[in-house]
Amino acid sequence: MPHDKDNTSHWHEITGNTKKAGLGIFKHPPMPYDSYMEEQGVPIYREIGISKVQNLALKPWKRLGGNGCFIQLFGTEGLWGMYVIEVPGGGALNVEKHLYEKVMYVIEGRGTTEVWWDGEEKSTKQTFEWQKGSMFTVPMNTMHRIVNASSSPALILAGTSAPNIMNLMDDLNFVFNSPATFKQRYDGSTDYFKPKEDLAPDPVRGLAMRRTNLLPDIVNCELPLDNRRSPGYRRIEPHMGGNRFYQWIGQHETGRYSKAHSHGSAAVLICLRGKGYTYTWPAKNGPTPWKDGKADEVKRVDYEPVGMVSAAPMAGDWFHQHFGISAEPLRLTAWFGPNNARGRKPSVPGIKNSDMGAIDIRDGGSAIPYDEEDPYIRAEFEETLRKNGATSRMDPEIYVPGNELAKKWGSSVF
Repeated sequence: MPHDKDNTSHWHEITGNTKKAGLGIFKHPPMPYDSYMEEQGVPIYREIGISKVQNLALKPWKRLGGNGCFIQLFGTEGLWGMYVIEVPGGGALNVEKHLYEKVMYVIEGRGTTEVWWDGEEKSTKQTFEWQKGSMFTVPMNTMHRIVNASSSPALILAGTSAPNIMNLMDDLNFVFNSPATFKQRYDGSTDYFKPKEDLAPDPVRGLAMRRTNLLPDIVNCELPLDNRRSPGYRRIEPHMGGNRFYQWIGQHETGRYSKAHSHGSAAVLICLRGKGYTYTWPAKNGPTPWKDGKADEVKRVDYEPVGMVSAAPMAGDWFHQHFGISAEPLRLTAWFGPNNARGRKPSVPGIKNSDMGAIDIRDGGSAIPYDEEDPYIRAEFEETLRKNGATSRMDPEIYVPGNELAKKWGSSVF
C-alpha cells in the first residue's frame, strides 16, 4: 500500500483490550495514476456511465498536443484507463511512447498513425490510415504519432493499461522513456497493420476471434452469430498487438435485449451504433429488484454513439442488462483492459472454468433466464419501443417457465 513520504508524526501504540488501532474511517489515498491524471490539467470524469462522450468538455493537454480529458468509470479504478483526445485539424499530436498498451477508436475524422522504434525512424517507420469507426492498437513502447488528414478536428477514444504500469512502477520517467523494444509485440513487418479478416476460435473459450492490429470499421464490420447474450446476438473478439488488453464487439438484433448477468468489475460497454440503455444493480439484491422493493439501488444509463457504461461498477459482482431501443441493431464494444474473465472463481492454471455469464443461474451460472427476470424489465422495454416506433421481437414463449423454447434459450444457447 502506498505510504505518505511526508508523514513524520510518531505512531502511538494503543493500550487495553477494547480499543482498535487505526482510524477506522479513512480517505482513499491517490495512486500514482490518479496523481498523473491530476497533473495533466485536463478534466477527469468519474461516473457510472456517459450518454455521449462527444459532449464532454475538453481542455488543452500539453503532453499530447491536443484537447482532451480522462474518463475513469466507477469500477475500473486501478484496472485500466481511458481518455478522449482531439487531434487539431490539419495537425498532429506530439510524438510519444510508453510502456503500457493502448487501443484507439476513431469517433470522428480521418488520418494516419506513424509507428517506429526509437532510433530507427528513418529505416523502419510505418504509416497506416484510419477513418471514423476504425480501431487500432499502438504496439507497446513504440514511438508513434497521430496525424490528422482533414482540416476539421479528429476525435479519438483511447483505452490503456497505464494505471497498471504506473501504479506498479511509480516512476513516470521510466514509463515514458524506457529504451526497451518489444520485438515480439511489433516486428516491423510490412503487413503488421494490414487488416486481417480471418476468424479463428480463441484459445480459451473457443469464441470467434480476429487476429488483426487494425479494424477499418468496427461500426459496420461483419460479426458471426454467437447467441450467448440474446436471440440472434453476434460477436467477435479482436486480438491486437499481442496485447493483454481485452475487448470484444457485439450486436443485439433490433427489438431484442440481453439477459442480465453478473461478473467482476472492469468491463465498460461503448455504444457504436443504435441507441439503448443499461440497467445494473448489486447481485446480492437478486434477479427481481423492482418486484422486491429495491428499485432505488438499480442504476440506469442511457446512451447513443459514443456513450458508455460500467457494466459491473463499484466493487463488481453486479447484474447488468442491455437494451436496444432504436430501429437499428444495438452494436457495442466492450473494453476490459488487461482484466479478462474476472468472474467469481479463481483463474488457476489448468483448472477448468465455465463461461458463467452464458449459463443461467439455475444451472450454476450468473445469467438470469428470461422467464425468471423481473416482470418490470419486459414491460418497460416494450413500452419504450412503442414510444420509439419500434416493435419487440422477444417471442412470448421464452418467458414461459419450463417451456422447451425457454430451455433452449437458457443455459445451452443464450
